[in-house]
Amino acid sequence: MSDAQHPLVLVDGSSYLFRAFHALPPLTTSDGQPTGAIRGVVNMLRRLRQSYPESPFAVIFDAPGKTFRSDLYPEYKAHRPPMDPDLRAQIAPLHEVIRAYGFPLIMVPEVEADDVIGTLATQAAAHRPVVISTSDKDLAQLVTAQVTLVNTMTDTTLDQAGVREKFGVDPEQIIDLLALTGDSVDNIPGIPKVGPKTAAKWLNQFGSLDQVMGRAEEVTGKIGESLRSHLDQLPLSRTLATIKCDVVLEQGPEDLWPTAPDEGVLKDWFQRLEFKAELRALQGKGDEGTSVRTSGAGAAGEAAGETEPAQAEPGRYETILDEAGLQRWIKRIEDAPCFAFDTETTSLAYMAAELVGVSFAVTSGEAAYVPFGHRYLGAPAQLSQAQVLEALRPLLEDPEKPKIGQNLKYDASVLARAGITLRGIAYDTMLESYVLDAVGGRHNMDDLALRLLGYHTTAFEAVAGKGKDQLTFDQVSLEQAGPYAAEDADITFRLHEALWPRLAQAPSLLSVYETLEAPLVPVLSRIERNGALIDTARLRAQSAEIAEALTGLEAQAHELAGGPFNLASTKQLQEVLYDKLELPVLKKTPKGAPSTAEPVLAELAHDYPLPAVIMRYRTLAKLKSTYTDTLPQQVNPQTGRIHTSYHQAVTATGRLSSSDPNLQNIPIRTEEGRRVRQAFIAPPGHRLLAADYSQIELRIMAHLSEDPTLCKAFAEDRDVHQATAAEVFDVALEDVTGEQRRRAKAINFGLIYGMSAFGLARQLGLERGEAQGYIDRYFERYPGVKAYMDRTRALAAEQGYVETLFGRRLYLPEIRVQNQQRRQAAERTAINAPMQGTAADIIKRAMIAVDRWLLAAPEAASMIMQVHDELVFEVPEGTVDAVAAEVRRQMEGAAALRVPLKVDVGVGANWDEAH
Repeated sequence: MSDAQHPLVLVDGSSYLFRAFHALPPLTTSDGQPTGAIRGVVNMLRRLRQSYPESPFAVIFDAPGKTFRSDLYPEYKAHRPPMDPDLRAQIAPLHEVIRAYGFPLIMVPEVEADDVIGTLATQAAAHRPVVISTSDKDLAQLVTAQVTLVNTMTDTTLDQAGVREKFGVDPEQIIDLLALTGDSVDNIPGIPKVGPKTAAKWLNQFGSLDQVMGRAEEVTGKIGESLRSHLDQLPLSRTLATIKCDVVLEQGPEDLWPTAPDEGVLKDWFQRLEFKAELRALQGKGDEGTSVRTSGAGAAGEAAGETEPAQAEPGRYETILDEAGLQRWIKRIEDAPCFAFDTETTSLAYMAAELVGVSFAVTSGEAAYVPFGHRYLGAPAQLSQAQVLEALRPLLEDPEKPKIGQNLKYDASVLARAGITLRGIAYDTMLESYVLDAVGGRHNMDDLALRLLGYHTTAFEAVAGKGKDQLTFDQVSLEQAGPYAAEDADITFRLHEALWPRLAQAPSLLSVYETLEAPLVPVLSRIERNGALIDTARLRAQSAEIAEALTGLEAQAHELAGGPFNLASTKQLQEVLYDKLELPVLKKTPKGAPSTAEPVLAELAHDYPLPAVIMRYRTLAKLKSTYTDTLPQQVNPQTGRIHTSYHQAVTATGRLSSSDPNLQNIPIRTEEGRRVRQAFIAPPGHRLLAADYSQIELRIMAHLSEDPTLCKAFAEDRDVHQATAAEVFDVALEDVTGEQRRRAKAINFGLIYGMSAFGLARQLGLERGEAQGYIDRYFERYPGVKAYMDRTRALAAEQGYVETLFGRRLYLPEIRVQNQQRRQAAERTAINAPMQGTAADIIKRAMIAVDRWLLAAPEAASMIMQVHDELVFEVPEGTVDAVAAEVRRQMEGAAALRVPLKVDVGVGANWDEAH
C-alpha cells in the first residue's frame, strides 16, 4: 500500500472522553484520583492505532472557552450543566498521556473539535481516505466517498450508504435534518414535535431545508402549524449545526504523524494513575495488546493479580454428524478432568425451549458441536436427540465429573425437561465473575470474553438475523450454527481458565462460590420448574376493577387540571403541573425540565390534590400492566403454572432477582397488591406455607455491631422497635405509644440504609433538628451501632470494599471520589451492604439446606418461590405441621449469630393468607 493509501485517522477526543466517563465504571486511584475516563480513552486509542499502524493520526479536543457559535446565539449550549468535577480532573492528565504516546493533539480556541476535524478531513480527502473516529452523530455530515466514520467503542462504521440507512437521508442532508430536529443537548432550536423520522420524510419529499421552508404550506395538521410557526429560526439552526470546514490551522493533514512514545513520561503517568497492566507492558513484562477491561475500581481483578487481556485467537471447531465422531469426543471428555458444556435451543425461555444441539470443549481453543434438531430445507442428516443424549447421559449425570458452563441453570432446566438430570455443576463462569466482582461489569459471556480475553464473540444476530425475520436456531444452517455453538463451549472453557485462578487466590470469595452460589444452581432450577399455581379468573376480575378505577382517576385528574391531558405523558404532565397550574418546581431532570418523578409528586401531594391522583393512577396502572393483565398470559400451557426466572448475578449485594414474572416487586402494603398475592393459590389437597425471616437485617446489625443493648433486646425476644422507642424517647417499655414505635421503626430501618436527618425528617414529617435529635439519642443508647458505622466507613475507604459475614465482597468504586455527594452515597452503601448481603447469604444457605431435606423427603413439600427474606412451599394438608417445624428449624439454623434468627411461618389457601 502506498503512503497515500493509508487513511488519515482523526479522533474526536471530546466525544470519547464524555462517552467513556458516563459509560464506564468510575475507577479511581488509591488516593481518590478519578481515572475511568482516562483508561477508557487510552484503551480506545491504542486499539485504534493497532488498526491503523502506518497512518497519520491525530486526537482533537474542544478548547476551553466559548466558540463563535456562542457569539451567533448566546443560548448555544447554555443549558448544559457544569462539568462533573471528576471528569474535569481527568482532562489534563489524559492530554499529557496522549502527548506522551506521541499522538498529535489539537485544540483550537473559539471553534469546536468538530470544526477542526471537518477542516482536516476536507483538506485530506483530495489526497487520501479519511477515517473519523467518533461517537457524535453530527459528524455524519462529513461523510463522502473518501470520508468514513468509525465508532471504536461500539465497533460500528458509517459510510455513505450507512448514513442513509441510519438517518434516512444522505450525508449532505444531515445538516438540514439537524436544523429541523434541533438538539436539546446543545440547545439548538428546532421545530417542536419534529423528530428524525419526520425530518427525514420532509427532506426526502422536498429535497432540502430551503425547499421545506418554501413549501411549508403543503405540510398539514398540527405538525405543519408547528413548522410554519418556527420557520424564522431554521436559518440560525442550520448555521449552528453546520461544521466549519475552513478553520485556519497551524498543522495540515501531512503534519499529523505520531512520534515515538516518551516512555519515561508514560511510566511516570502510569504510576500516578495506577495503571498496572500498562506499566507491565511498558517494562516488557506484559502484552502490549489492547486493554479492554472495565472492571470496577481495580477491585477483584487487581486484588487477584489480574492482567489485561491480549486478543484471543479463534478456535478450531468441529461439527459432528456421525456416531464415530460423537464417540471420539465422548472418549476425550471421559479422559479430561472436566469439560465445558452448552446447549443450543429454540428459545431463551427454559420452559419453552426445545433442544437443537449440544457443544463441548475439553481444552482451550478447540470445541465441537453435535446438532440433532436443525430442520431447515436441505439440512444434512444428523444424529437423533435420543441417541446423543443417551450417549452423553452417563457423563452429564455423573456428580463426580465436573462441568464448566455459562449460566448452567438454564442448561440444567432444559436438560431436565428432556429427562436428563445435570449433576457435577462445578464451574459456572457467570457466577465466578459475579463472585469476584459483582459491580465490575456485566457477567454474560460476550462481555466477559471481551473484558477478559479481548475476544469478540459471534453475535446471535450474525447467524440468525434480527427483528421479525430472526430465525430460531433450528433454522440456522449448520455452516453457521456449528462454529457459533462450538465457540460458546470454547470461550466458556477459556473464561474458566481466566477466572478460576483469581477465585482460588481469594479464599473468602472461593468459599462464597463453592458453598453458596454453585450449590444454589440446581436448587433454583428445581424451584423454577416447580412453578406456582394462580387463579387467572380472580386476576382478570381484578384487572376489570382496576380499569374502572383508572377511568375514574383519569376523569378526576382532568377535572383538577381544567381539561383533558394524557396522564402517561411526562411532557403533558409537566405542562399541566408547572405551566398551567404553576406548582412549585422542586427538582429538575438532568436536561433541565421540571421533574415529575415519584418522590417529587409525593412531596407536592402534601399541598396539591392532582399529584396525589397521578400517583394513585400510576400505581394502579403499573399493577395492572405488570401483574393482573400479564400473569394470566404467563401461564405455561403444559403445566398450567407460572414459572419465574431467578437471577443470581444481577444485584450488587447477592440478593436474587426474578423476571417473567418479577415476584420481588408485588406490593404487599396495599390492598390491591395483597389481592394479587391472593391469586397465588394452593392446588386441591394442599396448602401454601410461607416462612419469613423476622427483622433479619436488624439482627445482623446487632451481630456486626455487638451493641449490648440491641443484642439484649433480640436475645430476650422483645419487640425491637418498641425497645428502641423506649430507649430513644426515654420511657418505660410498657408506656411506648404507637406513634413512638412507628418513629423508632423508621429510625431502625433508616439508619441501616444510611438515612440522614434530612431523610428521616421528610419521612416522619418532622423538622430536621428534631429528626437529628432522635438520631443523636439513638446513637447515645446504641453506641456499638455508631462505632460499627464509623469503623465500616473507614475500612471501606481503606480497602475499597466491604464484606458480608460469609466473605462476599462488594466493591465501592466511588468510596474515594472527590465528589462529596457520590462519596457519601458510597459510604451509605458500605454500611448497608454487609447487612443486606449477609441476609442474602443466609437465605441462600437456608434454601440449600431445605432443598437437601426435601430431596430426601420429596413427598413432604415443594419449594415454589423465594421472595426477599421469604420461602414459599406447597404442602400436602396432612404434612403441614411437620413441614412447618422442619422448615423453621432449617432456616433458623442457617447461620449462628450473636442473636437468634427468628422465622415466622404462616399457612393458608393462598399466598396472602399464608403470609
